Amino acid sequence: MEHKTREEVIDHSPQNTEKASGELYLESLRRMAEHNKEASRYPLTGLYNMRTFFYLSSELMQQNPKSSFGVIAMDIAQFKSVNEFCGRSEGDRMLKYIADCFRYYEDNRPKTCVCQVRADNFCLFTAFEEEQELVDIVQDIRAKIDEFSFAYRVLPSFGICTSEKEQTSVSYMKDCATIAMQSIKGKFFAEYAFFDDEMRKQMLREKQVENDIVAALKNGELTAFIQPKVNMRTGRIIGGEALVRWRHPERGLISPGVFVPVLEKNGFIINVDRYIWEQIFSYLSRLKQEGRPLVPISINVSRVHAYDKHLCDTLVELTEKYDVPAEYAPLELTESAFLEDEAGMFQRMKKLRDRGFKIAMDDFGTGYSTMYMLKSQNMDEVKMDRIFILDLEDEKSQIVLKYTTAMLLALGSKIIMEGIETEEQKKLVLECGCENAQGFLFYKPMPIEEFDELLRKQEEAQ
Repeated sequence: MEHKTREEVIDHSPQNTEKASGELYLESLRRMAEHNKEASRYPLTGLYNMRTFFYLSSELMQQNPKSSFGVIAMDIAQFKSVNEFCGRSEGDRMLKYIADCFRYYEDNRPKTCVCQVRADNFCLFTAFEEEQELVDIVQDIRAKIDEFSFAYRVLPSFGICTSEKEQTSVSYMKDCATIAMQSIKGKFFAEYAFFDDEMRKQMLREKQVENDIVAALKNGELTAFIQPKVNMRTGRIIGGEALVRWRHPERGLISPGVFVPVLEKNGFIINVDRYIWEQIFSYLSRLKQEGRPLVPISINVSRVHAYDKHLCDTLVELTEKYDVPAEYAPLELTESAFLEDEAGMFQRMKKLRDRGFKIAMDDFGTGYSTMYMLKSQNMDEVKMDRIFILDLEDEKSQIVLKYTTAMLLALGSKIIMEGIETEEQKKLVLECGCENAQGFLFYKPMPIEEFDELLRKQEEAQ
């Protein structure tokens, strides 16, 4: 028998090299998991943390390439309220119970691994043949949580993502399951949701926005548009609202409805807001330097600024840098900006009003606590949402419009009616005593240069 050297025995073909690399990766995962898994458990529940979960789940997937796998993510809506209402010890008791519900499947179901991501957020990875198996797991855990003896009714939400026979990474599946879970979080009648094609497309769109936004700021693709505010009796422009627009070099003009929610989610909206504020202050400074009349151009403050400790300093610095009185850059806030950190935002708004800024409530009439905010916070301007004028043929709608307008005027608030598109809407709003408005009947949002040209013509006509 002919003896071969070690080098001759080893197959150096690309296919074999790739196989060897996969085996080495699997072995490194196994060693890392074995070394760390006992030290990587949550002290309270004893479940693995997310890193070890990824190691062990990836190992299962590598060892069973022909199996279909799924990830189930679970979260409790408003779990902080559990600790506040029942005490932390009771909250811990519930977390231990939920952990046991998940651990049951790790102990009794083949090819299964579970983890505690954080606090009330849990994940389960398992092989399956029919998707109904995953639904059964969800419904079993949900039923056990419902049976738990507790003074506070909790509402778990579940998201499910499947890999089928594709070798998708576990971390990606976990992210997808979380997105599916968040789509139904807090909805009483929705137990679970599968990650689907529409969610996948939305996730890809969001990733595209995140990837492109930094370059967009650097290359000047983001720009400020202004939608004029007018006095409906005279037709004169009395101010404007600054809005962000994105001129993408390949995809053209991208709607704010596409990219703003993504930027609010990842916090980058703060950078974009500051970028737009800078453009508006620069324009107002130019008007002042040219000796032309200043008009107030309101700037939007998103809900993410509830956590921005530098908000006040940033705005004050802009007034000083461009030598523009603060009253010419009113701040528009929606109710959601206060809901994130009500006390903190009230304090910041008071500080800014003391420095000369005007405060406007945007989208009035769409939130739950709008009336409370109107009573407790000084608002210089209230922008009534277009919902007040959508169905003016209905007598009840007219009554609501009439008396809401009267209430705001009695409170001494300046009113701007949003969304006016027809002469009929204009006529009825004027009859209710509101003279100032925004809407396509008058002007659409436009570049600063076009807005400036309108102001020039108005100045020349005086």
